Amino acid sequence: MPDKPKIDTIDRNIIEFLQKDGRMPNTLIARKLGVSESTVRSRLNRLIKEEIIQVVAVANPLKIGCEAVGNLKIWVDVIKIDKVIAALKQIESVWFIVHTTGDSGLYAEFVAKSIDSLNDLLYSKIYQIDGIQKVETSIILDYIKRDYNWKAAEKE
Repeated sequence: MPDKPKIDTIDRNIIEFLQKDGRMPNTLIARKLGVSESTVRSRLNRLIKEEIIQVVAVANPLKIGCEAVGNLKIWVDVIKIDKVIAALKQIESVWFIVHTTGDSGLYAEFVAKSIDSLNDLLYSKIYQIDGIQKVETSIILDYIKRDYNWKAAEKE
């Protein structure tokens, strides 16, 4: 298991401000927190470098032309899981991959421009990966809630 990230109250507050508005200027964050802009800038750079956060625009793929968006539950031969993960990471339309508990082992999310490109993704790429035993595909019909404004965990 990776080490837990070392973040404090200032880091958590920076994260929360950016979750509400990813374009919030460092100077405004600094003013709200009562610290210098250079403190916010250096902490933000560290949070990004240590992969604790990403600051990105999150598009709704269903509203920008993707006809097939969904989830993959992937059952994997445990002995080959590292090779499967490496292969999945190379597939551009698979944008999210996590190792999970439960019966499947991996969970992923994909975006595809069309049903034809989804078929290509599944049959020409994913099903060809040695070590994948079974894939269950679910298509997202609509996003009901997509909220990235949850609080960073407090220290235990």
